[in-house]
Amino acid sequence: MRYFGALLFIMLCNVLNAAPFKPALIAYRDNYAVDTGAIVKKNSASAGISYGSDALFFGRTGPIKYPFMAADVIFNYKSGFFVYGSALKVLGYKPVVDEVDVGGGYFYRLSKKFTGTISYTRFIFNNESEIIKSASSNDINFKNSYDWKYLKTSIIADYLFGKSYDFFTTISNSKYFESNFSVFDDTDYLSINPTFNIILGTQNFVQRYSIDHQYQLQADNIYIRNENGEHARSNAKFNVLNYSFKVPLAYNRPHYTLEASWRYSMPVNVEGTLKNHRESFFNFTFYYVFY
Repeated sequence: MRYFGALLFIMLCNVLNAAPFKPALIAYRDNYAVDTGAIVKKNSASAGISYGSDALFFGRTGPIKYPFMAADVIFNYKSGFFVYGSALKVLGYKPVVDEVDVGGGYFYRLSKKFTGTISYTRFIFNNESEIIKSASSNDINFKNSYDWKYLKTSIIADYLFGKSYDFFTTISNSKYFESNFSVFDDTDYLSINPTFNIILGTQNFVQRYSIDHQYQLQADNIYIRNENGEHARSNAKFNVLNYSFKVPLAYNRPHYTLEASWRYSMPVNVEGTLKNHRESFFNFTFYYVFY
C-alpha cells in the first residue's frame, strides 16, 4: 500500500507540473475511475486508487486469482480531450509495479442523448507480470452511448495489437439512479448504476499468454505447444466471450466519490485450457476531482 501512496503522489505532481490541460469529463476507465457520463464545463483532473479481487480482461482471467491495487490520474480539457495514466500492482507477487498504462482521447457530444469517446492506450508491463492482460500492448477504443431515458446503451469497439491482435465489441446497457436524500449533509448523495454487458471478440491474447508463460504454466496444463494448432485457430474466431452484470454503489460528495461494486461474470466459448468459470468480482474505488 505504501508503494501506491507514493506512486499516486508522484504521478499527480508530474502531470500537474506539465503543460496546462483543459479537461471536461471523468474518463471511462472501467477497472479504475468511475464513468459519470457528464460533462464538467471547466478544467478538471481526478486522481484515484482502487482495489480489485481479481484481474479481469475482456471476460477472461488468469489461471489463479490476481487481486490488485491500482492508481489513476486523469486530466480533461474543456474541449473534450483527455489524458490519463495508471499503475497496477498485483498483490502477493514479486514485481513492485506490474503494469503502467498511458493514454489519451477525445470526448464528443452529437446531441443531448448521444455521446462518445475515442481513445488510445499503451500498456507497459513488467517482464515478471503474470496477469493475462500482459499479452497485449496497445488498445484503440471507440465508444458510443445513447441515453434512452429509461436505459443507457453503449457500443464499444476495441482493437488490441502488439504481441497479439484482437478485436472486441462490448454491448452495455445501464441505468443510473441518484438518491433524493442526503446522508450527512446537503452536499452528498448515493448513486447506483446497474449494468449488463455482453463481450464479443477474438481471444488470440489467450494463446499468446500461454506461450509467453510456458515455464510457469506447464504445471497447470495451460501451455499450448503448437502456436498455429487447433486452439490457435479457435482463438482467432469472433465469438461471444462473456456475459456480466455489475452493480456499483457510490457515495458522492462535490469533489470525491467512494464506490463499491460487485460484478458477476459468465465466460463462454473459453478456448485454450484456462478453464475460466463463472466468478464474482469485487472492486472498491476512491477518486478525487480537482476543478
